[in-house]
Amino acid sequence: MKVSLIVAVSENGVIGRDGGLPWRLSSDLKTFRRLTMDKPIIMGRKTFQSIGKPLDGRDNIVVTRDPSFEVAGVSTCETVSEALTLGRVLATTRGAEEIMVIGGAAIYDAAFPVADRIYLTRVHAVVDGDRHFAPLDAAQWQKVSEEALPNGPRDDHASTLIVYDRLKTSA
Repeated sequence: MKVSLIVAVSENGVIGRDGGLPWRLSSDLKTFRRLTMDKPIIMGRKTFQSIGKPLDGRDNIVVTRDPSFEVAGVSTCETVSEALTLGRVLATTRGAEEIMVIGGAAIYDAAFPVADRIYLTRVHAVVDGDRHFAPLDAAQWQKVSEEALPNGPRDDHASTLIVYDRLKTSA
């Protein structure tokens, strides 16, 4: 079962500002929907609250330590490890071969060591923000594809989707 991170990152590593995205990128949201549809998605509570509702066509798993957090259509777990275990069960039930980790920063950090793939939308802009995504180590990650996303009228910036796979280490 593949564990994948999906993230939009500015040229200076910013992924968020004040609990939300620091840009408007309709083209990237369409790509996000296409890549996550029919798969379990794992996110933190703050990310879920910034979205405001469960995303349709996907198993929504929210990582939270708040025992009172309950939302119809959302499964909750206390840790990313528990969320990944639940994600594997739900993916198997759904016939999906991939679990998608969609943020925020702490959830990415916790899932990063076990991630097999990263779908990284490079936002071609330098923006201010308070959440960052670390640069990838070329010794661990290999670029497997790259495609320019269409820059439409509802996009603040041009962007490129880059897919990285973790390099296999020989034991």
